[in-house]
Amino acid sequence: MQEINLVDDIKNKIKFSFKLNDNDKKIIDSCLKEGINLDRINTILDLILQIKFDKSSILAFLAYQHYKIFPEKNQSIYELLNEEEKEMFEDYKTIRDISSLTLSEEIDDIRKMFIVMGKDLRVVIIKLCGMYYDIKMLDLPLDDKQWHFVKQVKEVHVPLCERLGLDSLKQNLFDNVIRLEHPSEYLRLLKTVESKKEENEKQLEITKGKIQEILDDLKINGEILCRIKHISSIFNKLHNKNVSLDKIYDILAMRVIVETVEECYAILGRIHAIYKPMLGRVKDYIANPKPNGYKSLHTTIIVDNSHPLEVQIRTRQMHIEAEYGGVCAHWLYKEKKDKKNDFDNRLTWFRQIIDNAKNMSDEDFIDTLKSELYNGVIVVQTPKGRVLEFPEGSSVIDFAYAIHSDIGNTCVGAKINGKLKPLTTKLCNGDIVEILTNVHSKGPSRDWLKFVKTSSAKSKIRAFFKNELKDDNIKLGKSMFNEAAQNKGFLPSQLLIDEYVDEVFKRLNIEDIEEMYAGIGSGSISANSVVNRFINLLNIEKKKIAKIENVVHLKRNKEGVLIDGDSGMLVRFAGCCNPIEGDDIVGYISRGKGVAIHRKSCPNLNYLEKERLLSAEWQIKENTTFTTSIKIIAEKVNNNIAKMTALLTSLKVTIKGFDAKDVGDNLVCTLIVEVKNISELQGVINSIKNMKNVISVYRSE
Repeated sequence: MQEINLVDDIKNKIKFSFKLNDNDKKIIDSCLKEGINLDRINTILDLILQIKFDKSSILAFLAYQHYKIFPEKNQSIYELLNEEEKEMFEDYKTIRDISSLTLSEEIDDIRKMFIVMGKDLRVVIIKLCGMYYDIKMLDLPLDDKQWHFVKQVKEVHVPLCERLGLDSLKQNLFDNVIRLEHPSEYLRLLKTVESKKEENEKQLEITKGKIQEILDDLKINGEILCRIKHISSIFNKLHNKNVSLDKIYDILAMRVIVETVEECYAILGRIHAIYKPMLGRVKDYIANPKPNGYKSLHTTIIVDNSHPLEVQIRTRQMHIEAEYGGVCAHWLYKEKKDKKNDFDNRLTWFRQIIDNAKNMSDEDFIDTLKSELYNGVIVVQTPKGRVLEFPEGSSVIDFAYAIHSDIGNTCVGAKINGKLKPLTTKLCNGDIVEILTNVHSKGPSRDWLKFVKTSSAKSKIRAFFKNELKDDNIKLGKSMFNEAAQNKGFLPSQLLIDEYVDEVFKRLNIEDIEEMYAGIGSGSISANSVVNRFINLLNIEKKKIAKIENVVHLKRNKEGVLIDGDSGMLVRFAGCCNPIEGDDIVGYISRGKGVAIHRKSCPNLNYLEKERLLSAEWQIKENTTFTTSIKIIAEKVNNNIAKMTALLTSLKVTIKGFDAKDVGDNLVCTLIVEVKNISELQGVINSIKNMKNVISVYRSE
């Protein structure tokens, strides 16, 4: 019965919000079937109706919710959608529900979200509403996957809501992050607020009555809303501004919503005539909006109980944008606009991220989000008054490239507020910046990448090196790729297999191997990131890809190890870690090669299938020896090498190889020896350590 009532509630909400035709009703009836999470749909629907999204947004959203549960039955519903709704439906499918993602899918999904944002912002915002429901339903204790979901909401989606101006949704998301990450403090703050609820509500009612008298006297038709500050906002002020709870003056707030800006200022004056404002707490965000477009008048007054109360005065349109973002006004008035509004201008940042995201590596994309999404925003302008937004910490170089690529490539300095400044100077709010250029400039320096914050500037600098120095970048990139592969224990030829090359190129959005090398050489792609992609795709044992042979050749003793109590299996020692008797070891079943024995600390175990690992222990015959390598760092003094050799001879240790290199003031030696077990090896290391002029000694694998 409760489920039927919820279906009726959802239908009525949509019916009262939109004019529905028979086709619309058929879609809604078909989607709201048994098995669908009606509570989730109802919660999200309440949020998106507040944001004033259109009917197509709702229908596409319902169709996608049905598709997630009944993909095989969804075709008939899909055919009822119009073209706009079908496109939104496909976009919903592109961005999966992050609470169900594996960790390896996370970055790709965030990238897709930003790309879809460029096509239709509504889809992303409705997805954000879904995240609110998902995090609201979580209760402690959480598993690792759930904790990762909470972390992603905190680090990506809460600041994304902040950027979009979706204050109400941001606060709801962040309240739940605090509830889960800091449960004790959350409950303490909640109890503190609740304990004063009756007193606060009484005071709010008294003040509301006095402000209503002001409205009546001025003959202003307005609305007065009261609210108690979100727990997450209180938590942030306590921690970020290092203040005590009694110094937070806006726990109580009252909003006065009127029609015109003139009425806002008139009401502010009358409130100050009857209540004393707190010094430094009167803020005019109408004349000087916040970087995310927020507008309102704020004043904190001392009310009848001698406690502070914040009053916010704004127009109705300002209130809609403050609560639900410029997104709301953007869609409400999109058919009536003949020029860009503030929200359209603020979308410039997202479009830059989207454009650059298509060509960024995963590492660069996440780094860009950290520097541009998480940080605050500053506003600066050109001498002609053009206003530009940048993340905090941006430099003159960011500004130059924001004007034009050619300006950035030829810039040599700047005038900030009329004074000459170097290119690395960080910008401040309100700066007036004039870029100085020189047509004979050699172009950007790679060091500039250390100073720029914006993805646009980074992308343009890398494009310069990629285009201007392509041949050099290809050579450098190939060398860097080969080195990164070898550091991981692979030959380049073992990684560059056709079936995996195509997949990696597709993920990196590149055409051929020269473009990959050029990207690595120019710094736009990380060599380690590319190599890791290949390693993750390769199943080393399945494809029988051999690791690079170690310079140390071990004696293979087929009966030297017990595998799960069975010594009859074919056994070989892995050349990547060269285990010797006494090491903690583990076996790995390979196809056609028996069991490979690894040290338990071997990093290559991370790339192998866990279910193929077996317990192993030593069972060594007499006179069995193992070859291993020792690294020695010693001061560069006479006879050091001779003394080491003499010492090893006295210990009756067989030397299989010796190499020494000068490194500055030191001598770095690689000593390959034959030992019986880990105890003998440790004895050799301790003896060398006791030698005069030896700095450090350690086993090198």
